[in-house]
Amino acid sequence: MAKSLLIISRQAPWAGPSAREALDIALAGGAFDLPLGMLFLDDGVFQLAPGQQPVQLQQKNLASNLQALPMFGVEELFAASSSLQERGLAADTLSLPVQVLDDAALAALIDRFDQVVTL
Repeated sequence: MAKSLLIISRQAPWAGPSAREALDIALAGGAFDLPLGMLFLDDGVFQLAPGQQPVQLQQKNLASNLQALPMFGVEELFAASSSLQERGLAADTLSLPVQVLDDAALAALIDRFDQVVTL
């Protein structure tokens, strides 16, 4: 059986290539039926904010990549409750449905996966 992988995305979509790279890894892993999950942590939760206008920052829009995650079998999506609260984001307004986890649940989540990649 393939080892499970948790991808932790900690960067805002406009802060450099890390957010796109995390999504690319998730989509590639999903295409090969790798058991994986994706956690949006710290500024990474900004990727889930609705109504982004990346063109104004001369960036590419990540929305289509995010929306493709479930189609590629990446259905375990998580966000840190504290990260959402600190950035003024409400779980019911995000562009994707995610499981919102407190700090204790985050530790248990990370322990559940065989491998963890942080970008």
